[in-house]
Amino acid sequence: MTATTAEPGLRERKKAATRQALYEAAVRLAVAHGADNVTVEAVADEAGVSRRTFSNYFANKDEALLHGDRVRMAEMVGMIRERPAAEDAWTALSRTALACYASQGTLDPQWVEQVRLLRQHPALLSQQARVYASAERELAAAVAERLDDPDDRGLRARLMIATFLGAMRVALHVWLENADTTDIQDITADALAEAGRGFGNT
Repeated sequence: MTATTAEPGLRERKKAATRQALYEAAVRLAVAHGADNVTVEAVADEAGVSRRTFSNYFANKDEALLHGDRVRMAEMVGMIRERPAAEDAWTALSRTALACYASQGTLDPQWVEQVRLLRQHPALLSQQARVYASAERELAAAVAERLDDPDDRGLRARLMIATFLGAMRVALHVWLENADTTDIQDITADALAEAGRGFGNT
């Protein structure tokens, strides 16, 4: 491979690293000082870049704070599509969710709780709703590819995704309440098994 053909890949990796650094800086500052007290300038300084560089990646601080959600959802869609074709839809969703947690390693309950509360900030809720609505459509499309029965209106696929995300949210809350004695993967597996009883072999 020549230097010329390799350059775009390197450029994209550098851009992704800068975007991730800005996201992490925004979350650190928001958790430490509150979302209302964080400015774009402060995020740029924390990440070691200019204000202009920040604007090349995000329109505002709220968009930066929700970048992690967009990345996680996009990764989940990709992972579901890469699951073995023989897996039914709910199995593919469940195994993808557990694989995501496994790849994250040990989570700090206090940090997760702080970030969860941060996402409930009023200024973020409308943007968060748009992020999740888009992700739900993409997840439903990935699930629809695995359904044996016709689902012309996409009803079953969308119900499945709503149930799946609800189970994930409940599992996270239960884990936060019992983090000293439980493992998030175990709770998530149990929650998905309970929620998926009506979606077996789809």
